[in-house]
Amino acid sequence: MSASIFKPYDPDRPLGPGCACGHHADAAAHDAAVRDSAAAQAQADERRATNPETLSQDFVEATLVKALFPQESVRRRFLRAVGSATAMSAISTLLPIGQLQAMAQEKKGSLEKTDLKIGFIAITCATPLIMADPLGFYKRQGLTVQLNKTAGWALIRDKMINREHDASHFLSPMPLAMSMGLGSTASQMRVATIQNINGQAITLSTKLKDRRDPKTWKGLRFAVPFEYSIHNFLLRYYVAEHGLNPDTDIQIRVTPPPEMVANLRAGNIDGFLGPDPFNQRAVFDEVGFIHILSKELWDGHPCCAFGVSEEFIKQNPNTFAALYRAVLTAAAMARDPKNRELIAKVISPTAYLNQPETVVAQVLTGKFADGLGQVKNVPDRTDFDPVPWQSMAVWMLTQMKRWGYIKGDVNYKQIAEQVFLLTDAKKRMKELDQKVPDGAYRKFKVMGREFDPAKPEDYAASFAIRKAA
Repeated sequence: MSASIFKPYDPDRPLGPGCACGHHADAAAHDAAVRDSAAAQAQADERRATNPETLSQDFVEATLVKALFPQESVRRRFLRAVGSATAMSAISTLLPIGQLQAMAQEKKGSLEKTDLKIGFIAITCATPLIMADPLGFYKRQGLTVQLNKTAGWALIRDKMINREHDASHFLSPMPLAMSMGLGSTASQMRVATIQNINGQAITLSTKLKDRRDPKTWKGLRFAVPFEYSIHNFLLRYYVAEHGLNPDTDIQIRVTPPPEMVANLRAGNIDGFLGPDPFNQRAVFDEVGFIHILSKELWDGHPCCAFGVSEEFIKQNPNTFAALYRAVLTAAAMARDPKNRELIAKVISPTAYLNQPETVVAQVLTGKFADGLGQVKNVPDRTDFDPVPWQSMAVWMLTQMKRWGYIKGDVNYKQIAEQVFLLTDAKKRMKELDQKVPDGAYRKFKVMGREFDPAKPEDYAASFAIRKAA
């Protein structure tokens, strides 16, 4: 018998033939079993990671545990001390993991249509809509969703009018304009949720670092993503507050968001008020700097929306409700800042944003380089409050009237309440045990001036700089 068998003071060696765990004939058999077990576990992990159902479950649980143990070293010490089974049992008594996972899976009524095509533009504004796909929130509602990356907003509009898409990512003013027949054939569109608030910026070419005063911008060329966009209205508002007429003193060009940075680099434009991640991408590529975040103009302003046609709602009420639940569940997860780095990983790949993860993470976390040598920390640079406040719709309509997009009288309240489905949103949020706000016409300030949604006509006519009647 080999003397090496007997090591009475080695805790990792047996006192006789066999292996350390006592279940194998010798150490070689033990090592082989460990390798086989590791390989089997790796295959199981791979299957779990590629299954939307389990990936979504793991994401929910991981984000909640991360909230409980923000320091990774503390989490690891806790697990080593009590074991994974005991930890899971203890944590489940503190965190509503099962309830949250069940919320995402809840289904009510048979679905009229299960295979859906949803259009989107590759911007961080669409985060809830996008992340609901890889995290399995659509699947949990019984929906098979094909997310169609679309080149520009005019194409988004046309595909919805032509029924090529069942639902869509919209700029929040677009359903208002489409329903009124502005810029297209009248088509009744509805806003189910706001996809994001804040999350935009005015980005200028690096050549303009010494020309940051808006009063000096006469003759400059700016891009916005679409005429009926919060970007166009905020840019016009901003320069007008600094004494410039946006129709005569500067040029405003409609440019698809993915083309903004390239046009800035080529010198075709001097700046843009656009969506992220392209403001941050301009900084990343060293061709632009962030002049001002849109939240500094109107903190909490809406940008993008998620919507469908009135016809779709009437024909597919249960499917519409399932879509609502999926997107609202995603929005609730996206609102928690602790989840932002994980979400950046989920939405950055080629199929979605096709952007460097570091760029997307800077946008979502609010820790970002501004292109002027500073690192800023603005946690609410972007957020994902889904409530479609009807006062927001009224403000957009006042700007359409101010700049001549709407002619004649406007029934602001009727249009806002017809298009922005606030009652539906509150109903679906309540079903998911999400906090439901009171009221419909929340007040807010734009560049320090409070907007009263009860007096929209007075507001539209109150500006010294506006389109001549």
